[in-house]
Amino acid sequence: MQALTSVILAAFVGYCGAWYMGVVEGNFALLLFLATLVTGLYWLAERFYFLPQRKLAVVRLEEASTQRLAELNKMGITQVDQVVPDAKARLLMQPWWLDWTAGLFPVIIAVFLLRSFLFEPFKIPSGSMIPTLLVGDLILVNKFHYGIRLPVLNTKITAGTPPQRGDVMVFRYPPKPSMDYIKRVVGVPGDEVAYINKRLTINGKEIATKPTADFFDEDQMRYFKQFEENLGDQPHRLLNDDSRPAFVQGTDDFPFKENCQYSVEGVVCKVPEGQYFMMGDNRDNSADSRYWGFVPDKNIVGKAFFVWMNFSSPKRIGSFH
Repeated sequence: MQALTSVILAAFVGYCGAWYMGVVEGNFALLLFLATLVTGLYWLAERFYFLPQRKLAVVRLEEASTQRLAELNKMGITQVDQVVPDAKARLLMQPWWLDWTAGLFPVIIAVFLLRSFLFEPFKIPSGSMIPTLLVGDLILVNKFHYGIRLPVLNTKITAGTPPQRGDVMVFRYPPKPSMDYIKRVVGVPGDEVAYINKRLTINGKEIATKPTADFFDEDQMRYFKQFEENLGDQPHRLLNDDSRPAFVQGTDDFPFKENCQYSVEGVVCKVPEGQYFMMGDNRDNSADSRYWGFVPDKNIVGKAFFVWMNFSSPKRIGSFH
């Protein structure tokens, strides 16, 4: 078992190393599932086989010690060094290969269940959601709001609440599902979404915006026009960059692209059934549904709702809309 465990642990370490070096495309959900499965098997083996075997060895040691003391007493020897307690402790001690597998199972399964069905942490890597979310924000995502999904397979097993316009949603990037993206839900199934001359219209109704104080981007050291928009129950802020054109450049081929019409003024899309149209709040600096298409329901990960830390700016901690 020691040799087998060494091979298994080496495989995990090798996979993580190759992932870190960019040799393979990692899948953390799959890795965590396998770690839970493997450590769970070791935990069961420890509980129902290895630990009982060690306890049985202790019982045999105690019986042998009792028998030896009885024989020595018959010979008149009463002063005997007691080594049994130390030997018992050594016999009951978990070997390293169980300590690094069965011993980690409670922690790993707790993380697996929490991450798969309740809340998952993410880090914001880009500025596409500025000013709502900044680069470096560590956020929490509600995994059950839109319905509980099986880990790895991402198959929905409960209905949940359908995504609403205005939700900030994490999803698997359609062109590369191994990557997670975060954007705001702008169009739900059946909506006609138009973004013409940097004005958003849904089902023929223009979404009103209210100018607010300019936003200062510390990374770019410049100001951007900032507006307040209301897509759902709560208003949110967005940015526009006057230096960027309204038309969409460099679109990809994507499913249902025939539902979209592009022009020099922008784009108009009819959202298909089971699909969602996503946009970043940093409207002129966001690669979103305008470029790579709709997000299918099967790609949904969860609803983002809370910044739990930003090490560069702890005052960022709190909920957001």
